[in-house]
Amino acid sequence: MNDTTPLLRADRDLAFLARDDMRAVRLLLEYLKPELTLRDRGLNATLVVFGSTQIAEPAEAQRELDMARARLGDRDDSASRREIRILERRRANARYYEMARAFGELAGRHEEMVVMTGGGPGLMEAANRGAAQAGAPTIGLNITLPSEQAPNSYLTPELSFEFRYFALRKLHFMLRARALVAFPGGFGTLDELFDVLTLVQTGRSKELPIVLVGRSFWERLIDFDFLVDEGLIRAADRQLLTYAETPEEIWEAIQGWSSRAIGGGAER
Repeated sequence: MNDTTPLLRADRDLAFLARDDMRAVRLLLEYLKPELTLRDRGLNATLVVFGSTQIAEPAEAQRELDMARARLGDRDDSASRREIRILERRRANARYYEMARAFGELAGRHEEMVVMTGGGPGLMEAANRGAAQAGAPTIGLNITLPSEQAPNSYLTPELSFEFRYFALRKLHFMLRARALVAFPGGFGTLDELFDVLTLVQTGRSKELPIVLVGRSFWERLIDFDFLVDEGLIRAADRQLLTYAETPEEIWEAIQGWSSRAIGGGAER
């Protein structure tokens, strides 16, 4: 007998939707799901926070350091010393976790903008955690990676999105952005920061406050004045950035833009 099992309807056929030929459809879905969800919730202004996934809260950073010291004992080889030095730096940098949490709570209490992060652990978790502690909704735009990164537990469940495509994730970071706060971070943080700087520099996005937290970290990492002196960016481009050292300074830097026309968003 012939198999009379009907074929799955196209919108229910996951194997069909996963084909390379269906990439345009998947891109459209990744645009529409967050867009319609946020629009239905009336969430039109976001405060985007970037930062390292590797910086844990102080107690956890101290535990990692203590465990490494116990495991390595009296070993004095270069690899052991380097591991301890890195963990000591991570313990020192754990202050940024508390700063991001406190800033998220401060932003959540004001209710002017909804905290949006990449949805993962570390400093993103801290900012979402603070906003949640203030009783505010908080958004996460997670991304599927080879090493799976679970959404942090402080996201508003219906505002926790998972992306396949970096391009669509980046678009949603900017569509409602009214401010960007960048804590210390690695490649991912730098990627997002320079995306925003390029969009603003080229006029593809309206100006918005871009606050770098931890001046000593950022000035050691990137010499923006060198780029000006070499003629690679304009002096005016250097003024797109400001620095802050405390949650209150971050908020004041953002509010300092209130007299300027702060629109947001990438081209639609």
